[in-house]
Amino acid sequence: MASITKLRFITKQNPQKIHTLHPLHPRHFSSILNPDSTTPLSSKEKSRAALSLLKSEKNPERIIEICRAASLTPDTHLDRVAFSLAISKLKELNYYEGIRNFIDELFKTRPDLVTEKFVANAIVYYGQAGLLNNALQLFDKMPQLGLRQNVRALNALLFSCMLAKNYDEVKRVYLDFPGKYGVKANVDTYNTVIKAFCESGSASSCYSVTAEMVRKKCKPNATTFGVMIAGFYKEEKFDDVGRVLEMMKKHDVSVGLGTYNIRIQSLCKLKRTVEAKALLDGMQSRGMKPNSVTYSHLIHGYCREGKLNEAKELFKKMNSYGFKPESDCYFTLVHYLCKSGDFEAALEICKKSMEKDWFPNFSTMKLLVEGLANSSKVDEAKELIESMKNKFPKKADVWSEVEEKLPK
Repeated sequence: MASITKLRFITKQNPQKIHTLHPLHPRHFSSILNPDSTTPLSSKEKSRAALSLLKSEKNPERIIEICRAASLTPDTHLDRVAFSLAISKLKELNYYEGIRNFIDELFKTRPDLVTEKFVANAIVYYGQAGLLNNALQLFDKMPQLGLRQNVRALNALLFSCMLAKNYDEVKRVYLDFPGKYGVKANVDTYNTVIKAFCESGSASSCYSVTAEMVRKKCKPNATTFGVMIAGFYKEEKFDDVGRVLEMMKKHDVSVGLGTYNIRIQSLCKLKRTVEAKALLDGMQSRGMKPNSVTYSHLIHGYCREGKLNEAKELFKKMNSYGFKPESDCYFTLVHYLCKSGDFEAALEICKKSMEKDWFPNFSTMKLLVEGLANSSKVDEAKELIESMKNKFPKKADVWSEVEEKLPK
């Protein structure tokens, strides 16, 4: 699915042409990204400034202006995050016409962007915005733009339908479009359809897709079966999980660590951590080593079931084994330890997280601060507040209000 997820992001303006849209003062390089600056920003600096501004911006016109000024591109991760955030915020603001106009503007002002890659990205963005009709129209008019409707565009359209959660349209596009437009499906095409079926609660329909893959001589891969396994677990069809594992053997696809991680995560989501732990033990007995993802899934599962002693113990083992937990693992532990009233343990893990420059969200930190203060640890609570003020100066006033309400 890697090539599918890359389709989420749209390309950027050419810095050489930005002057035609946004004339600069002859002696200054100021813009919405760097007001009062006398030097131009580098491409990466523009991206960082844009992302920072987009996080708090609520004016739809300014959101689009920020994107224009930053000259976002699909070639860097930071830019992809920024543009995706912009589209999401514009959707939240119901600024659909603005999304349409901006994408149209990019086509009109940048003839060099009339490419298969750009169109595929635009199709996905329409889906993210819920503008599926625009995505379908863009796919249909590709020949008018001098472009052929290829498998990249087809996969983008399927992904767009899935983002819009229009699963009937996923099925229609999958069944009709390859023949109608003369496009040969590839493994990503089928995997996207399988993902859509599983998301919609119709995992059993995936068998017909894998059968079609065999007929078309398109070999299923680990992603194909991993998505199916997660789908069947979600629907608690455990016999089908076993059936898919047998299919993997038949198609000579190894049951590797990725498959085990999917199974362990799926069981944890169902609050079946006993079975997930047994699966981990069985995996290790076969000589397969877990990774940090394996442990993180189990820690999340333990937390959701209220088994916090097991979660803390596994977290300690994880570190002693040399694995490095990701930020969300720290955040989950801090949140659930606070919920259980174990503020001392939560503080210890929170400090370790902050040392890595990973700060839990406001609600979790507020829970921890208030819990510490109510447990006669006011100094520790105030120390945390000071750290939050330094890290997020724009929210310093909010934290001052929290501090005012703490026990004296």
